[in-house]
Amino acid sequence: MPVLERMQFIPAPPGQVFDFFSEARNLAAITPKWLGFRMVTPHPIEMRRGARIEYRISLHGVPLRWRTLISEWNPPEGFKDVQVSGPYKLWEHEHRFEPAPGGTLMRDTVRYELPLGALGRLVERYWVRRDLQRIFDYRAERIASLWRKTD
Repeated sequence: MPVLERMQFIPAPPGQVFDFFSEARNLAAITPKWLGFRMVTPHPIEMRRGARIEYRISLHGVPLRWRTLISEWNPPEGFKDVQVSGPYKLWEHEHRFEPAPGGTLMRDTVRYELPLGALGRLVERYWVRRDLQRIFDYRAERIASLWRKTD
């Protein structure tokens, strides 16, 4: 199963970082415009274990509905969202926030799998993996930019 792992230092305490990432509206601020991201679930969203959130995205011109469930909720250490329905056969995204000197070490671990067996693995290797790298590269840049502004 493919896994994407990212780490990023954020110059703020874990509680403050957790609060930012657990506010569903902030997802739009760290998502690339080319995904056409739109939150469907009305605000405010009470983030907690069991919360369900629906989004719309457009991937390479294909409109997609994506529903997630918050399956783990452990403030301020982290949370996990899993896909309930959407483009993946499996999607689990763990967000972890660890104290570090001068701030927080944020760890993202995404486990994912596409449908369609061997064809899905081929598409993942040559297309999806690259897209996810681009999305998380953009996130890292936006997060760094946003936290510089809050210093």
